[in-house]
Amino acid sequence: MYKKNKVCIVVPAHNEEEFVGGVIKTVPAYADWVVVVDDASTDGTSNAAAKAAGKRLDKKVFILKHEKNQGVGGAIIAGHKKALELGADFSVVMAGDGQMPSEHAHKLLDALVEGYDYAKGNRFLSKSSIQAMPLLRLLGNIILTFLTKAASGYWQIFDPQNGFTAIRASALRAINLDSVSKGYLFENDMLVKLNIAGLRVKDVAIPSSYGSEKSGIKLRRFAPAAAFLLGKSFFKRIFEKYVIRDFHPIALFFIFGLLLLTLGLATGAWILWNKFFHALSPSVGSVLLCLLPSIVGVQLLLTALILDVLETKR
Repeated sequence: MYKKNKVCIVVPAHNEEEFVGGVIKTVPAYADWVVVVDDASTDGTSNAAAKAAGKRLDKKVFILKHEKNQGVGGAIIAGHKKALELGADFSVVMAGDGQMPSEHAHKLLDALVEGYDYAKGNRFLSKSSIQAMPLLRLLGNIILTFLTKAASGYWQIFDPQNGFTAIRASALRAINLDSVSKGYLFENDMLVKLNIAGLRVKDVAIPSSYGSEKSGIKLRRFAPAAAFLLGKSFFKRIFEKYVIRDFHPIALFFIFGLLLLTLGLATGAWILWNKFFHALSPSVGSVLLCLLPSIVGVQLLLTALILDVLETKR
């Protein structure tokens, strides 16, 4: 137990035969259970996990094996469900590739003990992690962070793709786990669901190590999928949180701001079309019809954005 709380370590693993045993062996002593989720690996991941578990297998260490690959999110969801079944108070995710140093797990748990519902690692708070992070991954993470901030409403968080997380059992029960994205955008979508439920999230400075392990993310597929999911999640969150659950002026500011900005931009496009293709000079009225809705629309959207930031629980 950790400060009177039962802890389950969830280890999602896909083709991690080389690393998963080391992860199991370095699990902190205070962990009550370890749940390894073998997500349809084609190597000896399950055997390596069982060997590392030894006599603790099916007592403290449990191995779940998916016959069909469900993605890293699907593996984590299965692990969290098992943690709830075992009666854990806190569920901690430690990837099977060994990138998440177990000696820092207590920092995440301390945040939950303080009263937060969800704690996540932030490599950007550690200078050594930033220097060790590949440049392409660094740039991608910065862009993805901004998109996730807008989609989730947690404007205070950074490094949303960090999978080193800890969550309360009560938070797991407050959201529909089956509705969370099961792919590489699991962490991003999880933040959206947590915000809708009104739960508190905290960033914790935790370094990561980069060795011979390889990321399974294919950038050409991941980038458009991320943009689509986060864009859809943004509108879904605004609608569900500020219209369905509690009708709030924020929804009105967003709706009318978007409508006015769209009107202004459409009018501007019409003016440019006529000027360049029909040599027609715009009238004062048409210019005002472009500028005024655009200015008011931007102001309404900025107001909505500020109010959204203030609404987030810290």
